[in-house]
Amino acid sequence: MIKIEQVSKRFDRIQALNQVSAEIQEGSVYGIVGTNGAGKSTLLRVMAGVLKADSGDVKLDEQGVFENTEVKSEICFIPDLPYYFPNARPVDLMEYYAVVYPKFDLAKFKDYCNKFNLDLHRKLSTFSKGMKKQIFVLLGVCSGTKYLLCDETFDGLDPVVREAVKRIFIDEVLNRRFTPIIASHNLREMEDLCDTVGLLHKGGILFSKDLDELRSDIHKVQYVITDPALEERLIGELDVIKREARGSLSCITVRGSEEEILMAVESKKPVYYEILPLTLEEIFISETEVVGYDIKDIIG
Repeated sequence: MIKIEQVSKRFDRIQALNQVSAEIQEGSVYGIVGTNGAGKSTLLRVMAGVLKADSGDVKLDEQGVFENTEVKSEICFIPDLPYYFPNARPVDLMEYYAVVYPKFDLAKFKDYCNKFNLDLHRKLSTFSKGMKKQIFVLLGVCSGTKYLLCDETFDGLDPVVREAVKRIFIDEVLNRRFTPIIASHNLREMEDLCDTVGLLHKGGILFSKDLDELRSDIHKVQYVITDPALEERLIGELDVIKREARGSLSCITVRGSEEEILMAVESKKPVYYEILPLTLEEIFISETEVVGYDIKDIIG
């Protein structure tokens, strides 16, 4: 398990992380989502021991990560723009990773490269952005570490490769001690893959929850209530995050149990109502609007 305890990190006048706390259970797929500049990449670097937190701590299985070589051997970090040696080929990186990570699986890496049609002896500088991303994700998977930290894993990958990478992650989780932690803006991909998500905003964490729990705690309801007084009573009774209206049709996003929400709606004599499924993207927008990150403030 990775335990993040009250971690803060500042760069000059920029507070990149502010008292971030979360627990990442072993064997889960954890997603880190957030607004631009929220601190996702900084958090991954602190978790990997690349950066030292100004305050707070990150522990892997009860041991501190920073300047702990033994613990770091169980973590592989793939940044959004990974560095590679000039004129390096995938085979050169494979040999380098095999030195750094004692459990690196050479045969598996060669097999994956063959399946993805990636030439081991071609210079990496001649690869497309998506192909480079594939190489580094495969290096991370084959490193044999318990934890793989990925920054923007799916950026630049075509739909077929994205699906293949998701299946590889799930396969690894099922067959060995493996916990991928993924920071991404691609909420659709995260929704398909992650068990748990943490939402960052302005360096702080708004929540860290199991996706099923998250969906059970927030709902979208569409209804028509002809009596304005009854509708206002409904709004007053519920924990409404967002409210929209198009003519007589109203739509609200609400915190609470589905049963309690529907009981409240039904008691107001609606002409029509239904509960709609919420995507992770809609939850993200609703939660960030609550803390003032609203599209209306951006585009007027």
